[in-house]
This record gives sequence, C-alpha cells and structure tokens, in this order.
Amino acid sequence: MKDEILKYLSKYTEITNELEHAITTSTFIESFEKGTILLKEGDISTKCYFVLKGCIRSYIIENGEEKTIDFYTEEQVVTPSNYGKSIPSNYYFECMENTIVNVGNPKLEKETFQKYPQLESLSLVIAEVIMTKNQESFANFKTSKPEERYLNMLKTRPDLIQRVPQHQIASYLGIKPESLSRIRKRIINKK
Repeated sequence: MKDEILKYLSKYTEITNELEHAITTSTFIESFEKGTILLKEGDISTKCYFVLKGCIRSYIIENGEEKTIDFYTEEQVVTPSNYGKSIPSNYYFECMENTIVNVGNPKLEKETFQKYPQLESLSLVIAEVIMTKNQESFANFKTSKPEERYLNMLKTRPDLIQRVPQHQIASYLGIKPESLSRIRKRIINKK
C-alpha cells in the first residue's frame, strides 16, 4: 500500500531515494471495516486520512436528517475542518466500504516536516491543488441545476453510483431521493 502513496506523490514531484525513505518511514496504514465511524459530531479531530482503498462519507445531522457533504475515495485526502484544533467537529466521517488509509496526525506531521523539509513543501503544493479543485467543485455545484449536478457526478465520479446508496447520492447533490429518481428517468428517456 505504501507504493500507492508513492505513486500518488509522484504526480507532483520526482520521488528521490531520500524522499521515498521519508515517506515509507513516516507512513502509518490502518484498515477500517464498513460502517466504522472515524469522527463524530462533537469529537476533537486528531487524525487526517489519505484513502488508499475504500470510500469515506462526510455528513452532518441537521434536524434529525443526515446531509451528505462529500465522498472520499482512492487518492483523496480527508482532513476534517477541525483537524489539529481543539474545537469540536460538526461533521461525521463514516467508512462506506472496508477502507484502508494512511493516517496522519499533527505531531507526526510536525516531526516529519522538521526531519524532511521537502515533504512539507510537497504537502503545500498538494494542498493548493486540492483547494483549487474544491473551489471549482463548489462553484460548479452552486451554479448548476440538480440534473447538471447529477450529470457532472456521472462524468467526474461515476464509481459512486455503485459504491454508495442512492439516498446518500441524492443528499450529496442537494436533492430528495424522489427528485433523483425523476432525473435518472429523464436521462434514460432522452437516450
């Protein structure tokens, strides 16, 4: 699994022997079963994750109803908004499948970055790429209609259809399950 991390990082930089050593010696891989809650509302977040295999869903509970915020799959970073801060989380993070992740924590990151400064630089580059993608995704979501959101999801994340329940996809798209059914039916009828 450490090879997966190296493969991902090689998209952003050349992996030297020293960098490979830094990564493999500071990597902590954990497995979680489907249904495992990694973070609950009210918890203090002390871990972040890099998904090697599996799917993690973030959601909130509002007026007794779960509202899906995002899904994280292979080669995606899961960093709770309260990560490394002493404030309670507003979110839940749940494994939607059996999941294997690389686990990070603030203390480990600090020690690793002090020992290997090139990893800190690499992390900043990756964080910038992730932030840009998230901003584009948010802008696209805000300016599109539900059917466009669904079509965009089919184009950019088609695997989600097979990996997560339809009611969670509807929630992720900001619509009710009945609306998703109507959208899917319209799309099928257009073909």
